Amino acid sequence: MSSVQNRATDPPAGHWGHWVLLRGLTRDRRHWGDFPLQLQQALQQGRVGSASPQRSDDAPEVLTPDLAGNGARWAERSPSAVAGMVEDLRQEVARLGAQPPYRLLALSLGGMVAIEWARLYPQELLSLHLVNTSVRPWSPLWHRLRPQAWPTVLGALLRPMDARGLQRRVLTLTSRRWSAGSVEGQALLAQWVQWQRDCPVQAGNVLRQLWAAARFRAPVSPPACAVFVQAGQGDALVNPACSQALAQAWGVPLWRHPWAGHDLPLDDPQGLIQRLLLDL
Repeated sequence: MSSVQNRATDPPAGHWGHWVLLRGLTRDRRHWGDFPLQLQQALQQGRVGSASPQRSDDAPEVLTPDLAGNGARWAERSPSAVAGMVEDLRQEVARLGAQPPYRLLALSLGGMVAIEWARLYPQELLSLHLVNTSVRPWSPLWHRLRPQAWPTVLGALLRPMDARGLQRRVLTLTSRRWSAGSVEGQALLAQWVQWQRDCPVQAGNVLRQLWAAARFRAPVSPPACAVFVQAGQGDALVNPACSQALAQAWGVPLWRHPWAGHDLPLDDPQGLIQRLLLDL
């Protein structure tokens, strides 16, 4: 394994890189919950990038931009190619006032965007942290999206179910910690349902995001920056073998969470943050 894959490129003095968090299909910044705040607090404690505590004015920002078509940008048209998503999100991050270098923490479809970002603009990135990411050419379709998830995806496109029914199914597919039948799970579902009603992702945008993901093919050679792969062994949406295949193909570290589902930041936020700190 080359040394460049073991650590991020050294950032400019006094700058340890802003973190950009990228979500998956149709999800938006609200679905991170309080994970960004927890990560920000860890960064402010000076545990990332330096053996000695950072000054507060050196602490990197944690940014959670929405892709066009999702969240607050639900009325916009989603790009139909991953490269277009990169351009869209670069503009959004710049609008938020953050300049490179960045560290990308990306989940699912967001991982494809992160990989393409690293290919197109390698000079902007210090590291990629890919959570439950599945890509061609190393994983077949039925691994990248498990067959039990197909009815949920098709239903969102062809026969939209009620908002609560859809979000309940999404929770079942993506989480191993939160049960839709528990008091906590019911509260989370109510929140998700309200978010969907406030910012309804259009069927056309769902289709464009799916089309972009289906056509994306990762480069055979790994990015120039450091890459770390994380996988939840309880993932019911994407086969964890996809993360293993990606890590093996690129010769980069793979961390397996023993029980978390697809939405690892939701299931075990502190466990993931601890892993990020160890990786850096």
